[in-house]
Amino acid sequence: MISSRQNFTNGTPRDQQWMRHAMALAQRAEVAGEVPVGAVIVRDNSLLAEGWNQPIGAHDPTAHAEIMALRAGGLSAANYRLTGTTLYVTLEPCVMCAGAIVHARVARVVYAATDPRAGAAGSVFSLLENTPLNHQVQVQGGVLAAACSDMLRQFFRARRKISGE
Repeated sequence: MISSRQNFTNGTPRDQQWMRHAMALAQRAEVAGEVPVGAVIVRDNSLLAEGWNQPIGAHDPTAHAEIMALRAGGLSAANYRLTGTTLYVTLEPCVMCAGAIVHARVARVVYAATDPRAGAAGSVFSLLENTPLNHQVQVQGGVLAAACSDMLRQFFRARRKISGE
């Protein structure tokens, strides 16, 4: 179920620049044995915070890239509200992350690859633009989607090969 308001493009050169930064963080996660997802939070075209998947290493089911970036962003801004920010993430946020994004009052989410099984930015659920909530987030998907999708596919293909599946 894709939201009719959702925008899928390759994004602006600035969007692509920040998504490449998120992709570098996703590679950091992959090196650590985590699912390769990276996220950055930007305000006024300046990096506010970054994060990458860490649930396995941190033994923390909430340590998704977006949550790690939101935590760092709150500390950096000295505020739990991250108004006026854009969150760039290599994979469409899940329900947990979408809820945190709404609570943080992030203005815009730009993601690369869709998540047809658990995406909460339009693929399965549309939580970020849900009008009954007290805050709606502008959503743009598809920025560098092919590259991020390939990274995820290769990661899971290698993992299946190792486990003999």
